[in-house]
Amino acid sequence: MTNRAGKLKTNLTGEAAYKSFVVSPLPPNPPLEQDGDMVELLVKASKQIALLEGIASRIPSVNLFISMYVRKEALMSSQIEGTQATLEDILDPLTEENANRDVTEVINYIKATDFAIARLKSLPLCNRLIRETHAVLMEGVRGQEKSPGEFRRSQNWIGGVGSTLKNALYIPPTPEDMTESISDLEKYIHTDDRLDVLIQAALIHYQFESIHPFLDGNGRVGRLLVTLLLLERCILTTPALYISYFLKKNRVEYYDRMTEVRRSGNYEQWVKFFLRAIYESAEDATATIDKLVALHEKNTQVIAQFGRASKTALRLFAYLEESPIIEIQKTADRLCMTFKTVSDSVKRLCDNGILIQNASARRNRLFAYEEYLEILRPGTQ
Repeated sequence: MTNRAGKLKTNLTGEAAYKSFVVSPLPPNPPLEQDGDMVELLVKASKQIALLEGIASRIPSVNLFISMYVRKEALMSSQIEGTQATLEDILDPLTEENANRDVTEVINYIKATDFAIARLKSLPLCNRLIRETHAVLMEGVRGQEKSPGEFRRSQNWIGGVGSTLKNALYIPPTPEDMTESISDLEKYIHTDDRLDVLIQAALIHYQFESIHPFLDGNGRVGRLLVTLLLLERCILTTPALYISYFLKKNRVEYYDRMTEVRRSGNYEQWVKFFLRAIYESAEDATATIDKLVALHEKNTQVIAQFGRASKTALRLFAYLEESPIIEIQKTADRLCMTFKTVSDSVKRLCDNGILIQNASARRNRLFAYEEYLEILRPGTQ
């Protein structure tokens, strides 16, 4: 099987023989055909990103919204890979004491995202940055024995539990072919391609997933790569766009469309799917920010009626937008306040329906900013 996306290559002989995929370098050859549907999707996606950028730039506390969005993205990107964790697990103030392996995986994704975005200021988007980010992602979690921060030196494959090279759904390039392909991809990222950046992002994500350069964590790194590319190309100024919500909702189609590129060389159907992911994700982020801003303004006005107690309550409220599930003593320590001061403010916020006590917490009383969580929760269940 050979097409413009690549070809199958037979490795070893006899009973041990298997066929791996050799990816063709980007851009596609013959060139991508941009029909009316693709151009329409591209225009819609670009306009929606511009709208999102405009809204994000006007929010005073944009970093708080971004940090919450990063956590949500980390959760959903990890859930695509089968991680079992909830939004409440990630935001639990007692996470350090209670973290299980699933929660730790998501927390590592958050750390890897923060690391990669900061690293972009001193290093271009390159294989070194990708490897360093992978090392942060895999530290101390399942797969930590699979060479964190290093491209693989052995053959990997994709399939169900217990699958082998004989019955794998997909066998990526051999280590030798992978080394050449990931080098080609790095060169393409820095090539002055005439294709629109969003289309390049689609091709780069597909290519990275097909190369599968790590023994574990490829999906999460590949999705993060999209955000990093758009930041580096100044399409985004803040990491307010994440596509994992869309990809999780359309998980089967996500994998099927990448498979179709390898099967037939049809990049066009994949690019259209990806542009739809960008458009809907930007639309979702815009709507989420609008709701969070409206909620902030509503509750700020409520707290302003507290009289002399409003100053302390506003400090606590600002903290809630960063940590919407709190425990009183930890919050008091974090804000350098007394237990009683925080407790009094918590009571006022509860009396006004802003905070709700978590009835399921047995030992440490937890309080949740439930309206805030309701806005962030869609897609994370």
